[in-house]
Amino acid sequence: MVLSVSERTFTQEVLESPVPVLVNFEAPWCGLCRIIHPLLLQFQVQCGDQIKLVGINADENFKLSNTYRLKSLPTLLLIENGVIRHRLEGFRGRDDLRLALEDIKLNYSNRPKAYSSVTTSELELHLA
Repeated sequence: MVLSVSERTFTQEVLESPVPVLVNFEAPWCGLCRIIHPLLLQFQVQCGDQIKLVGINADENFKLSNTYRLKSLPTLLLIENGVIRHRLEGFRGRDDLRLALEDIKLNYSNRPKAYSSVTTSELELHLA
């Protein structure tokens, strides 16, 4: 199951997360969003607690959609320590997404975590 995040919970669940977070911006009307959902669930199972997966309804969270300059749905952002490390958008198909997820999994699973101490006020600047 994918954790649903909103503008109210974004800072706590994503920006302050102790592990990298794959953020899936989606919408109920988006057919491709529904098609990639099983791949994302499989990715979540494979990564365990190494990478957190969250979903955001782009239509209901307009401020986040603007902050991250969404151009199309779905858009996936890998955010680590409050910084975007990967941006995935405009997939050409399931295999395209599968390869991108494999790359993320290889680069972010089983590696030492070295996080700097960032204050909540600094993190909230990302949403301003």
